[in-house]
Parts: sequence; structure tokens; C-alpha cells
Amino acid sequence: MLDNFWFNVQYGINHVLDINGYDHVLFLMVLTVPYVFKDWKRVLILVSTFTLGHTLSLVLAAYDIVSINGVLVEFLIPVTILIVALYNIFTAGKKGKEQKIGVLFLSTLFFGIVHGLGFAREFKMFMGKSEDKLMPLIEFALGIEIAQVIIVFVVLFLGFFTQTIFRFSRRDWMMVLSAIVVGLVIPILIESDIFS
Repeated sequence: MLDNFWFNVQYGINHVLDINGYDHVLFLMVLTVPYVFKDWKRVLILVSTFTLGHTLSLVLAAYDIVSINGVLVEFLIPVTILIVALYNIFTAGKKGKEQKIGVLFLSTLFFGIVHGLGFAREFKMFMGKSEDKLMPLIEFALGIEIAQVIIVFVVLFLGFFTQTIFRFSRRDWMMVLSAIVVGLVIPILIESDIFS
């Protein structure tokens, strides 16, 4: 029983930290970069909202409630990353982020659903014909959350480091990291199967 629990949690952690599927990491980077350590509660809620969306789409797929075109979803994932990265670039250094928090949470939930749908086929194969789908889903979601918190901590630490040691302004740090992510996402979009 405990072996299954740890296996599913590790599966969730590996899903996020998989070097071949770094889109998840890129999304978390652009989601986190506008914040600093004192914003940790807001960041944690955002990341948990993303996990909720991700898990919701896996539940819908696991119980055959929804089935989405895989090629379309694989295209939409980098689109969501690009949207958040560009949003960061165009709003870096501007005041008023607090007022838009509802929109941010709703869009994060939607992006979590899209990212979860991208993983749904593999997750269904992993589940096989298992009757009990809910507990493995929850354990997997826990693994995702753990990995996401690790990535968020690393991004916040790097932000603190660059702003304290290298004297980057918060605006410059946000723009540089978001621009790097844009540079990494554009080739993914160009190579998407949707164009073939």
C-alpha cells in the first residue's frame, strides 16, 4: 500500500521534473517570476490552482468524461506558456497586479486544465484497467505539487540572488527570464504537429 503511494507520488514528481518535458518547468518559471519570497502565499495558491486544473482534467480523462485531440493540446501547452511570458514582459514594472488576481487565478486554472489534458493519454495508459482511479490521482497530484513547490522555490531563490547580488531590478529580472522562456517556447510551437 505504502509502496503504491510512494510510486504514484514519485510519478507525479518525475512528470514535472522530466527533462524531456520541460514545458511544465517553463510554465512555472513564468508564473513565479513576478513574485518574491514575501509573496509566497499568493504563489502557493497560484501553483495549487494550477495543480487543481491539472488534476481535474486527469479525472475527466481517467473516467472517459472528456477526450481531446492530442495534437491540439500539445500545441496549446506552449501557447499558454507564451501568453504568460509575454504578459510578464508587457507588464514588468507596472503597478496594479493585485487588482487582476481573479483573472490570474482563473487563467492559471484554465492553463492547468490544458496541461493536464496534454498528459491525460499517458496517465490513462499508466492507470490501465484499474478500478480505483481516485487515490492514484490524488497521490499523483501530491507529487506534482511537491515538484512545483521545489521549482517555485528555485525561481524565487534565483530572483532573490539576481536582485540582491547582481543588483538586477525586479522589472529586469522578470523581463530577462520571461524573454528566455519565449526564446525556448517559440521553437516548440514551430515544430508542433499542428502545422504538418
